[in-house]
Amino acid sequence: MSNTFCLAALRTISIEKSAIADLEHRIDDDFEQACQLLLNCKGHIVVTGMGKSGHIAGKIAATLASTGSPAFFMHPGEASHGDLGMITSTDVVLALSYSGTTAEILTLLPLLQRQGIPLVAMTGDTKSTLAQHADINLNVRVNAEACPLGLAPTSSTTACLVMGDALAIALLEARGFTAEDFAFSHPSGALGRRLLLQLGDIMHRGIDLPLVSEQTSLADTLLEMTRKGLGMAAVANSKGQLVGIYTDGDLRRGLKQPLDLRQTAIVDLMSLQPMTAKADMLAAKALKIMEQKKINALVVVDRNHHPVGAINMHDLLRAGVL
Repeated sequence: MSNTFCLAALRTISIEKSAIADLEHRIDDDFEQACQLLLNCKGHIVVTGMGKSGHIAGKIAATLASTGSPAFFMHPGEASHGDLGMITSTDVVLALSYSGTTAEILTLLPLLQRQGIPLVAMTGDTKSTLAQHADINLNVRVNAEACPLGLAPTSSTTACLVMGDALAIALLEARGFTAEDFAFSHPSGALGRRLLLQLGDIMHRGIDLPLVSEQTSLADTLLEMTRKGLGMAAVANSKGQLVGIYTDGDLRRGLKQPLDLRQTAIVDLMSLQPMTAKADMLAAKALKIMEQKKINALVVVDRNHHPVGAINMHDLLRAGVL
């Protein structure tokens, strides 16, 4: 029984893979013109489709919107009952109908033409009513559905989805859309946290900042490090400026020589000119610096080089940057 399942799955994948491969021959002048029309759109790309095509249309609209092309999905059935008011003269409509004869979409054609709204169609029949009335038609015809009955939309919806992704990515590249742009539309996602989070959002500051003066003893410095739990202490001079840092690593290396915990001043043991950062530095950039320099903590300073905060790798991990 399980072998039968696997054979059906492999056959499905093979048929749909072939349908996707056929699309390579449809990336032509029509595709170029469709991209140019969508790129020049001053309003929104309104994506519509009925049934299974509607689900694909919704995903295409979401992909376009998240990659720099303002877009939304409009249900064609609801459009005839008031939702057509969503569309303005500055918009472009992208309509999906494999047959090209979906009644709910054909009903919209006279209204779109009356308002002069450009229409890009995605059909499997270039001679269909929708294809013939569209400004541009993208051919997504497939040789066979993966469904053995030839009834359930499978290969055809996959082809539409891939063509939609091709449009979205072509537009993304034409717009010069960056990872930072993507993050701004995904602020709650892992990518958004990684690209938008600044050190000022997560750093330890105020009484939580491990900070000692140059003349602080090693013993008191270790107590400060223990209380604050960052594995380091920033060292400031009499003007409050950062002059060094003392870390757990410095302590381990210092164990090779006899030290008087009470009498030895931290200024004699600290590492000079430590790596620093500003509060507005992206956490992702701080992570890259720490990895390159093989350090576990950074001191955040202000414009006068006064220490105002500190972070370590655990902070970046908790913030979802790693």
